[in-house]
Amino acid sequence: MLRFLAVIVILSVAGGFAAYLLTRNPKYLNFSWRIFRYSLIVALLVFALLILERVAVIPL
Repeated sequence: MLRFLAVIVILSVAGGFAAYLLTRNPKYLNFSWRIFRYSLIVALLVFALLILERVAVIPL
């Protein structure tokens, strides 16, 4: 599921950048940057939870 979302994010960022190159409207570049920034934050949170799960789980 996370890989699918990552592909969707990459396609939307690339699409927004391509739209910016075609129209030179900065709205599309801001859109791409915002999606990239939020997806990076979410990815870092997911990785932090995975690391926390590895560290916090005490084997029996």
